[in-house]
This record gives sequence, C-alpha cells and structure tokens, in this order.
Amino acid sequence: MRKLASGTWKLEGVKTQEDADKVLQALNSVWGVRKAEVNVNSGEMVVSFDEKAATHDDFAQAVIDTGYKVGGSKDEGL
Repeated sequence: MRKLASGTWKLEGVKTQEDADKVLQALNSVWGVRKAEVNVNSGEMVVSFDEKAATHDDFAQAVIDTGYKVGGSKDEGL
C-alpha cells in the first residue's frame, strides 16, 4: 500500500456550504486524491493524496476550474 501525503491549504472565495460542496466534488474527481475535506468556517481544505498519482498543482487546478482560489499551504514542504 502506498503512503499518502496530506496537506492543508487556505481557500479563497468559499463562503457557503454550496461552495464547499463544489470544491469537494472537484477535488474528489482528481486521480490520486484519496480523501478531501473542505471547512467553510476556517476557509481551508485538507487533502490526502497519492504523491505518485497527484500533485498539489493537480488539485489546485481543479479548485481554480470551479471558480475559487487556493492560498498557501499550512504544511511545510507541500
């Protein structure tokens, strides 16, 4: 079983649960993303992913394609 990487990133523009659901759907459609959570209150997303199948750029682009922005990582090295 492959080891999963995990990171927490700020989201910009996610204000409602509907926004969060759109982002979550986009994240879950990215190959290699194993688990994703979006918190409207904190404005953050937590993504667990297979580093051999997905990168930050892959799921950041998925978020951008839904009309939102990804801010900086709270985790060093990601």
